[in-house]
Amino acid sequence: MNREARRGPLPGGTSPAATTPGSLAPAAPPAAGSSAVGPSRPGPAAADPPAAGAVPRKGGTPRTRRGSGAHPRRPSLGGGTPAQGRELGAQGRQTVRKLLEAGLVEFDERGFQAVRVDDVVRRAKTSHGTFYLYFANKDDLFKALLRDALHDMESITDEFPVVTSNDAGRDALRAWVRSFCDTYAAHATVLRALSQAELVGEAVWGDGLQLFFRLAEAITQGMTAAAGTGTAQAAGNGGLAEHAELTAVACLMMLERVNYLLSVEVRLPMEEMVDRLSAIIYAAFRSP
Repeated sequence: MNREARRGPLPGGTSPAATTPGSLAPAAPPAAGSSAVGPSRPGPAAADPPAAGAVPRKGGTPRTRRGSGAHPRRPSLGGGTPAQGRELGAQGRQTVRKLLEAGLVEFDERGFQAVRVDDVVRRAKTSHGTFYLYFANKDDLFKALLRDALHDMESITDEFPVVTSNDAGRDALRAWVRSFCDTYAAHATVLRALSQAELVGEAVWGDGLQLFFRLAEAITQGMTAAAGTGTAQAAGNGGLAEHAELTAVACLMMLERVNYLLSVEVRLPMEEMVDRLSAIIYAAFRSP
């Protein structure tokens, strides 16, 4: 598989194999999340009103139905620093879309450090003056793409289930792991760069690190909540609570590295990897 075949649309389009580069369709939620079973971890206190075409899920959070024509607006479409504080018209949003798509392709092909504004405007077939109406520099454009990645990762953080010690719990965990893999794949170009602080800068890297620890906390809570509901169950898990946070960090690092390898064309069987990853995470928290 060459890089052109692997590189798909900006996050939210259809699968990379079914599209050509340069589509900024809003992200459809990963399919795996809709099939999760078992109780869900409490989400935010208040949710936005459902959009047209949104399918309410257990817990009250709407999920947009694919093909309904109603999608959430991507955070990146507001542009970068120069565009903040002003409402973009249809033409402005289209220009931002073109620049984001061009930037994503350039970051994927050349790597973050090698990309210049020249490369982005050339691919977008626009001018430097137009670029600077919406973005301060290439870092600003990258941060806009990062907002999309963090937004979607925060969504699956809120969706981590309470994993019970039965088949329903294992199924819920597997569905979440599949959702994580789908989300990582949609934002792989940005997330790979985000893992290298020396490339993207400490401030941007820090945003990713904060999300990492929020994810680890969600895993800790979801994997231990059911064990803490009964005295007998909690006693049977020995020192689970004492080491749960470190266990979650280790599991999340494993999950991130496997997805990193998948995103750089290392050929691994996806469904089998999801099975193994979810089984390892489950065993890590259920072993005496």
